[in-house]
Amino acid sequence: MEFRDYYKVLGVERAASADQIKTAYRRLARKYHPDVSKEPNAEARFKEMQEAYEVLKDPEKRAAYNQLGADWKAGEQFRPPPDWGSGFEFSGGRPGGGSRGAGRAGRSRAGAAEDGAFQDQDFSDFFSSLFGGGTPFSRTGRAAGRDHHARVAIDLEEAYRGTTRTLELRRPEVKPDGSVELRTHTVRVTIPAGVTEGQLIRLAGQGEPPSGAGQAGDLYLEVHIQPHRLFQLEGRDVTLTFPVAPWEAALGASVTVPTLGGTVEMQIPAGAQSGQKLRLRGRGLAGQPAGDQYVQLKVVLPAANTPQAKALYEEMRSKLDFDPRANLSR
Repeated sequence: MEFRDYYKVLGVERAASADQIKTAYRRLARKYHPDVSKEPNAEARFKEMQEAYEVLKDPEKRAAYNQLGADWKAGEQFRPPPDWGSGFEFSGGRPGGGSRGAGRAGRSRAGAAEDGAFQDQDFSDFFSSLFGGGTPFSRTGRAAGRDHHARVAIDLEEAYRGTTRTLELRRPEVKPDGSVELRTHTVRVTIPAGVTEGQLIRLAGQGEPPSGAGQAGDLYLEVHIQPHRLFQLEGRDVTLTFPVAPWEAALGASVTVPTLGGTVEMQIPAGAQSGQKLRLRGRGLAGQPAGDQYVQLKVVLPAANTPQAKALYEEMRSKLDFDPRANLSR
C-alpha cells in the first residue's frame, strides 16, 4: 500500500496546532464538499482530507502516526511495523465494543463534514492498517470514559505457563497549548496460565487519573500471542505438523513428540496417512476444559540420491501393487 502524508493532505506543518489543523480542514471542506464543489476530483479529494483529519484531530492517533517519522514520502510503498501498536496506551472504554464508526451509517455528508466523522470503511487501506478494526487504535475516544487500554504481546510458552511482565507504556497527554506529549509509565502485570488470544486483563485503578475527587479508571491489557515456529494456536488447542517416515506411517511406530509442557511418547498407528490428525488430550492451553494438542502427520519421502536408495524405490515400484491415483478413475 502507499504511504499517506496527512499533513501534506491538509496543507499544514507537522508542528501545527489543533486549531490550525481544524481551520485547514474546514477551509478544504468548503472547497471540496461534493454537494457544492465544481472541482473534477472533489469526491476523492474530500475523502482524502476526511481521512487526514480523522487522524490529525485525534491527539492519540496523531501521536501514534507521528511515531512513523517524517522521512516517509506520500506514495511510497509502506507496511506497518511488526510491533505497530505495542507500548501505546489509549483512553476509551473497555475494548471489544466495536469501532468508532458504529452507528454512523445514517449520517449525511454535511453532518460528517462538520467533524470529520466518516465510517472507517470509507478510508484507505493505509488508514485501516494503522487505525482500523483489529488494531489498538480503533477504539480510541476520550468521551468513552476514564478506562484505558493497551496491548501486550507474549510468546505461546508464556501463555501456557503464565508469566509476569513489567511494561513501559506510552500515554499521549494533551498539553495546555494543544500539543501532544508521550509520557512513559511502568505497570507490572501477572498473566495467568492458559490466557488466550484477545483476552483482557484488568488492572484496577491504573487507567486515567481522576481530574479531582473520584476514582481512577482501569487499564485493560489485551493479550496478543505471537506466532510460534512449531505450533498453530486456535482457541486453547494447538496443532503441530509432525514429519514421519513412510515406514513409520505404514508399519506404525512409537515417536517422541514436542508439546508445550515437554516431550511425550506417542504411538503412530499402522496404515497412518499424511494429513491424519492424532490427539493428545489436555496438552493445549490450561482451562476448564483444557485445550488439546493435535499432531498432524506429514509423510516425508527419503531422497533417491544414492544408488542404494534408487534401487529400493525401483524394488518398491516393481513389487508393490499400489496406484496412488486409483480413486480418480472411479
